[in-house]
Amino acid sequence: MTGWIILQWLIAHIELLIGFMVGIVLIAHVLTQKRSPSGTIAWLLAIILIPYVGVPLYLMFGGRKMKRRAAKKSATSLSCPSRRLDVPRTQIDELLESYGIPSATDGNRLDILTDGQQIYHQLITLIDNAQDSIYISTFIFRPDEVGREIRDRLVGKARQGLDVRVLLDGFGAVQTGRRFFVPLVKAGGQYAFFMHRLFRGRTNLRNHRKIVVIDNQTVLAGGTNIGKEYLGPEPDPKRWQDLSFILKGPAVRSYLEIFHSDWAFTVGENDIPAQTEPAGYYDSPNIAIVQVVPSGPDIPGDALYDAILTSLYSARRRIQIITPYFIPDEPLLNALQLAVRRGVEVKIVIPARSNHLIADVVRRVYLREMQRFGAKILYYTPGMIHAKTVLVDETIAMIGSANMDSRSLFLNYEVMLIAYSRPQITHIEGWINTIEKACIQSELKAGFMRNLFEHMIRLFAPLL
Repeated sequence: MTGWIILQWLIAHIELLIGFMVGIVLIAHVLTQKRSPSGTIAWLLAIILIPYVGVPLYLMFGGRKMKRRAAKKSATSLSCPSRRLDVPRTQIDELLESYGIPSATDGNRLDILTDGQQIYHQLITLIDNAQDSIYISTFIFRPDEVGREIRDRLVGKARQGLDVRVLLDGFGAVQTGRRFFVPLVKAGGQYAFFMHRLFRGRTNLRNHRKIVVIDNQTVLAGGTNIGKEYLGPEPDPKRWQDLSFILKGPAVRSYLEIFHSDWAFTVGENDIPAQTEPAGYYDSPNIAIVQVVPSGPDIPGDALYDAILTSLYSARRRIQIITPYFIPDEPLLNALQLAVRRGVEVKIVIPARSNHLIADVVRRVYLREMQRFGAKILYYTPGMIHAKTVLVDETIAMIGSANMDSRSLFLNYEVMLIAYSRPQITHIEGWINTIEKACIQSELKAGFMRNLFEHMIRLFAPLL
């Protein structure tokens, strides 16, 4: 009996020693990472106070820039598109160029798509009219009736000999089994899972980009995944409100290079086919001046985040933000609050109830603080709003895949399009005004206990 007690004592002390050593290593790792002070404190508290929860969570979700598996992905390098007009330089343009992001280019056509039915029909038309290649990158590809219809059309194009490739995120498309794409493979198409499944590589590293490139000439991108809650052939009152766009012109090349970079990393082969230079549209009366801004572990620095932050500080009249989740870090929150103090009208549009309960709980403390400063918080009541856009004055509009939270801005692979031209900004402004008419304003109040609970949750918000 005495020997058994001694053995248990030794095992317990060995476990304690191993746990202590792991804790020390993880704490050192947390302290040497480039993240906000609030994020660092949140992870330290989780590891020290609740190690049985904090340590596994950090091993799964704690990585930021270029961790092991992600480090094998070479940095995405975008070539500079051709320019013909003397495109006015902006502060944001110059900032992004310092990160190696190609400058804004003219000669583009940009058509905004504002509902799932419109997006669906445009996607189907693009697939049906494709002559050479179809490249799709998406976070979610549901195996539902909408997903099957799109897959079957891709199968038809692959049988015709087109180069058809589908890239899905391993985490976002976890419900989509390999058998779903067997018909595509048999027809000669290809598919792959980026960072395949949950525990191979980093669960944190998610490709949240949504890109469709047709024949190297046309892009459909934005915030829309593939599934019946996002798009479909008929109106659906339960469908999420989203925002995407069709882009033609020199800026298409950036999306093409982003897709090929992600594909080469995923499949381990850099088999980039010959690329046709995207045609320019310089004689159009509504030439779109745009800039493509990717972000993620494959992009040096935090170019997109810094561009958003700079645009908020440069605002003079108004800031309009539409996002499904609002969990900003302290610098973003401070930039919005200072904008209100400068007399800038700040409006934040969010769903009255999103598809993530925890995000809805955490956002309350940030929204209440913004409300206290004088910002207008608008709750979209018809259902879930999944669009992601930032409009600053009449000078800049951002559309794409990034949410207004730390995961999108610091962890995910994302891509946003910045529009600088007035016709496109006016179109987006009109759409935002329409969305605002379907919103309500409600004052957020909280008693002592709820306020205390929300502020405790706020400590761990950077982990989300």
